[in-house]
Parts: sequence; C-alpha cells; structure tokens
Amino acid sequence: MRLLRAVLTPTRLERDLALQCVISAFATGSFLTGTAVFFTQIVGLTGAQVGLGMSVAGAVTLLLTLPLGRLADKVGAKPLWVVTSIIEAALYFAWPLISGFWTFVVMLSVLASVEAAARSGRNVYRIAVFPREVRVRANAYMRSARNVGYTLGAGAGGIALGIGSHEAIIAVPLLTGGLLVINAAMVSRLPALPRRAEEAAEAGPDDSPIAPAALKNRGFVTLALCNGVLSSNQVLLNVVVPLWLVERTDAPHTVLAWLFGTNTVMAVLLQVRAARGSETVAGSLRAVRRSAFCFVASCAIISVTHETVGWVSILLIWVGHVTITGAELWQSASDWGFTSELSDHRRLGDYQGVWGLGYQIEPVIFPALYTFLALEWGPPGWAVIAAIACLASVISYPAARAAERHLVRVGAAVQQQEQPALG
Repeated sequence: MRLLRAVLTPTRLERDLALQCVISAFATGSFLTGTAVFFTQIVGLTGAQVGLGMSVAGAVTLLLTLPLGRLADKVGAKPLWVVTSIIEAALYFAWPLISGFWTFVVMLSVLASVEAAARSGRNVYRIAVFPREVRVRANAYMRSARNVGYTLGAGAGGIALGIGSHEAIIAVPLLTGGLLVINAAMVSRLPALPRRAEEAAEAGPDDSPIAPAALKNRGFVTLALCNGVLSSNQVLLNVVVPLWLVERTDAPHTVLAWLFGTNTVMAVLLQVRAARGSETVAGSLRAVRRSAFCFVASCAIISVTHETVGWVSILLIWVGHVTITGAELWQSASDWGFTSELSDHRRLGDYQGVWGLGYQIEPVIFPALYTFLALEWGPPGWAVIAAIACLASVISYPAARAAERHLVRVGAAVQQQEQPALG
C-alpha cells in the first residue's frame, strides 16, 4: 500500500501525468534492459561498435540540446511533446529493420535527438501547467512513478532475455513502440497549457530586450553546469560502484542486484519526502547541500572497502549505495526547484535547453574520469571525486543568487507567481 501511496498523487492532473510516466518508463525500461543483446544479436554489432555509436549519438544530442529546447518556445510545449512522442514510437518499431554500423549510428542519433526534444517539451509543460507551490511536489511524484515503470520494464525485458529466442528479442522494441503509442495518446489528452503560459513562451524572440536568451543569464548557465556535476551520482550508481565491487572488493557479484533494488525502492518511496521544502531557491540550495553531503559520505565509505573483507565489505558497500541514492534524491529535488524558480517563464524552452547542457555533459566527462580516479588512484581518487562534488555545491550558491538578480533585472521574476492550477 505504501508503494501505491508513493505514486497516487493528490490531483487528477498529477495522477494523469504519473500514469503517463509509468507507461513511458515501462516502454523505455523494457528496451534498455536488453539493448546489449539486441544490438549484438539482431543488429549484428560488436560491443566496441555499440559503445562508439552511443558516444556519437551523445555528441549529436549535446550539439542539439539548446536549439531543441528553443523549439518548445517556437511551436509550444504540448504540441512538441505530442509530435516527438509519436515519432519516438515509430522509431522503435523500425529498430528490427536496422542492420550495420552506420545505419545504427544514424538511427541512434535521430532517436536521441527526438527524445531530447520530447524531454524539452515535457519539462516545459510540467513547469507551465502547475502553480508555483505544486511544481516540485508534482515532479517528485512523477519521478517516483517513473521508477515504478522502469522496474516493470526491466521485468518485461528480463522475460524476453530469459526466453532468449530471436523472436523474443525482436519483440522487445515492438513492445516498446506499442507502449509509446499509448504514451503519445495520453500526452495528447492532457489539458492545454494556460493561455498566459503559451503567450509567455511566444513573447521573447532572440533579439527582444524584454526576454533575453537564457545563455545571457550567466548565473543560470553556471548553475546548470553545477547541477550536471552533482547529477554524476548516476555515474557512481551505475558505473563506478559496480566496477569497484567487481575489481577491488571481495563482495560477491550478486550484491549488485540488492544494490539496484535498494536504489529503486528508495527512489519510489522517498522521492516525494526528499523534495519537500525545495519549492524555493533557498530550499533548493539546502537540497544541494544535502546532496553534496551524501555524495561525499558515499565516496568516503566505499573508498575503504578495498581493505575490508566478508560481511563488512558488503555492509559498507550497501550503506555507500544508500548514501548515493540520497544524493540522487536531493539533487533531483533541487533540480526541479531551480528550473521552476530561476527560469524566465517567457522563454521556458530556451532555459530548459541550457539546463539540459549540464546533463548532456555529464555522461561525456564523468564515466571515464570517475572510473580512472576510483580504480587507478584508489582512496585518493575517491577523495578527488568527493572534492568535485563539494566544489559544484559551493559554486551553486553564488550562481543561484546571480540567476535571481538577472531575472529581476530583465523583469522576469514575477512570472513564476502567475501560473494558475489545472486539474
């Protein structure tokens, strides 16, 4: 029952969006579970080719993040979200037809770009459709719902991998495409944005002195990069700690399943609670401080496990994973507070594009950097990783205040207080 309460939200609109999140995450989670098998056995690639293709797609998305964000201001958040959701579904239906490295690279790059555009429209919609006091809570509920969906998707993908036949593996992207068709239909049925929100998004062309481009808000740009650094907790969760456990500790590999299970349960049950109080800039900065503290604590705890043995190693790695999850929960909370309070609501898409740059840079830099520091340097490397998080946390304070002052100068601060509630 507690699991249900974690994703059953107070208003109808929040419930509709939470259900949409479950369907969307179910779809993509089922495909992500079997990507390695699908790309190697069906598309016919080597592991090195898969990695190179993902890097190319990541670079393409990085270059397009800002213009795709601005697209939400040009065509409207909901129309962009609907159209890109339909295209995304069609692309997954096309996966079984893809063969060879270059078609794979093109397909993955197009898909990643479409997903980035959909994410921009979705995020702008979520900010604009809710009143100020509801935005952070609603996003927390939706993140909990997404974790439920990813869990269901992982189970479906796991069943297909368990069967292991050619037909079962091909069925995975078809299942994903079918679910994404349902997702697109659900998005199309969401309420239209309040008229004032749509007018605000159209009010500021690039050369308008009334609504300057997001890149001119240097505090916001800096804050976006700091958020990207703090979001590298995902690199620790999904890359560094698993490699550390396998190569530097005596803990059994089966512990990884318990670690990821703990992360999922915590994300579902505790995200809403962690987000409380992050509705203001001050509250978001407090969440940044808590996220950085958990980040540092995790680095300190896990760094000593190369010297421990048996159950001590298992317990410390588990505690370290719990603290990384804490860093994830509070970083997410601060993210929603900052984008709600420090975006010019006349250029929400533009601001979402800039904010997305931090997230796009994170997978380019930190997997290689953190893996090298942890596995090659050991405890000193973990200390450097912790110091990087601390630095990002410290810089976030003056950056957030500078972003606030910029909004006041350009007359945008009042925008955050004028959005009506829907649903």
